[in-house]
Amino acid sequence: MKNKIAVYPGSFDPITNGHVDLIERGLRIFDRVIIAVAPSLNKSPFFTLEERVDLIRKVIGQNPRIEIDVIDGLLVAYIKKKKAAAVIRGLRAVSDFEYEFQLALMNRKMDPNFEAVFLMPSERYTYLSSSIIKEVAKFGGSLKDMVPAVVEKELKKKMNKER
Repeated sequence: MKNKIAVYPGSFDPITNGHVDLIERGLRIFDRVIIAVAPSLNKSPFFTLEERVDLIRKVIGQNPRIEIDVIDGLLVAYIKKKKAAAVIRGLRAVSDFEYEFQLALMNRKMDPNFEAVFLMPSERYTYLSSSIIKEVAKFGGSLKDMVPAVVEKELKKKMNKER
């Protein structure tokens, strides 16, 4: 049997229960999932790249089927380097589809072998995004069932430092 690898790229700023849900769904389809953390050059990340990788490690724990890595450069080149079969992308709403569709087609233009697998998170996470999480945390709202406990703790700690 061939070892099917998927790459799940994103900024993960921070990782949410929606991300965790998609990782678990990806493991049902693929033998291994590589979580590829992007530096977020077009965004102003709340957590540093190192903090995001560390939070993901704390959330995921030790799983031989999951690798956590940092991606720097084009996704198509990274996929080829890792010998991955596909990219996992989450779709929460129609707006996600339009953006993800454009990205997938652009990546396929650069590499005709590029494949994207679109997964829908559990309905209880369809409204979640890292941006919404940061907004709720900023105003002291409850993040119960939205992020892992370790993420909530780090968000609160970081928010208190900024005040």
